[in-house]
Amino acid sequence: MKMKKVVAIGAAVGVALAGLGLALPANAEPVSNGYVLVGSDTLQDSTNALINGTRAGGSSIRITSGGNTIGGFDAFGTAAIQTKQGGPFFGRPSGSGAGVTALRASITGANYSGNAGVPAKAITGQVDIARSSSGAGSNANANGLLAYVPYARDAVAYAYNGTNSDLASLTTAQLKQIYESNTPVVIGTTTVKPRIPQSTSGTRSFFLSAIGVTTLGSTVNDVNNLTPENDASILAADEIIPFSAASWIAQTNGVTGVSTIAAGSNVKLGSPNGVAPFTGTGTALAANASFYNAAPFGRDTYLVVEYARINPSDAKYDANLAALLNPDNALSLTNTGTFSSTAGAAKRKFGFLAPSSTTLIRAFATL
Repeated sequence: MKMKKVVAIGAAVGVALAGLGLALPANAEPVSNGYVLVGSDTLQDSTNALINGTRAGGSSIRITSGGNTIGGFDAFGTAAIQTKQGGPFFGRPSGSGAGVTALRASITGANYSGNAGVPAKAITGQVDIARSSSGAGSNANANGLLAYVPYARDAVAYAYNGTNSDLASLTTAQLKQIYESNTPVVIGTTTVKPRIPQSTSGTRSFFLSAIGVTTLGSTVNDVNNLTPENDASILAADEIIPFSAASWIAQTNGVTGVSTIAAGSNVKLGSPNGVAPFTGTGTALAANASFYNAAPFGRDTYLVVEYARINPSDAKYDANLAALLNPDNALSLTNTGTFSSTAGAAKRKFGFLAPSSTTLIRAFATL
């Protein structure tokens, strides 16, 4: 199971702070008296760093929101979490889909079940923002009740464990064959063993869509639908798995606190269609814009909120939450700036680029 890398809670100070490290050590998850983020594993390391404090972009910054603390809850960890003082313990939302589902339940008061084995219960007001590495898709609606606010640009490649070059540059067609085949696929001299993250993973759904797979083949190992995403340590010889390029870069650059990429191992990040996802070497990797900006593997990622809370004309409008998600603010979660004192600069060290658009997408006509 993937190790917890960074846990986030913001101090009630909305300014840049000096002397902060690249990442804070993992510890018990916070109970927040303000905003709470749950959902995508792919985004959690960068959002946690921005909330805890980071010098990844060159200057020391820490994001808070009008005196409200910010609690970031990882996609993996204990089965149940408590996000706010006096609130219920409920199943941890593991992945993008689970995060959005939890946000919807927090808005409507519907019971949320979360992880298997955790009783379903009402979580009204317990989640404010869902991290999502996938977009609104078929749920997009011009009058939607949720807002998908662009966070950053990522790309999805695949990690593989191999001692030769057979798996280094698989094509889209080869990946499709591997993931929909009911018989083992051999590439060169290697019998490929495909794995897939849990069903609530945005990386999983995006990757399968990118390679044109609608039904997984029987050779795909999902370990009872519990495989964590972006975890290089789980791969045995000749196994491959979809992997966020940004997560790979962040773990390699050493800004995540704990890396799942063991030094000296045979696990590498593949170059789909022969295009490398990153540039640079050692702990100085950066996103390769040629890969990130091209179909089918480049993707925008999002922070999802209730639209009414960031709509100034609505009675539920929350000015502090809206400011936290305003890309024009240097110290907002959605900022894409390049100056060292901006959140955008820090996000680049975590392997992200600016999203293709800063225009929010509304989704879900009903919740």
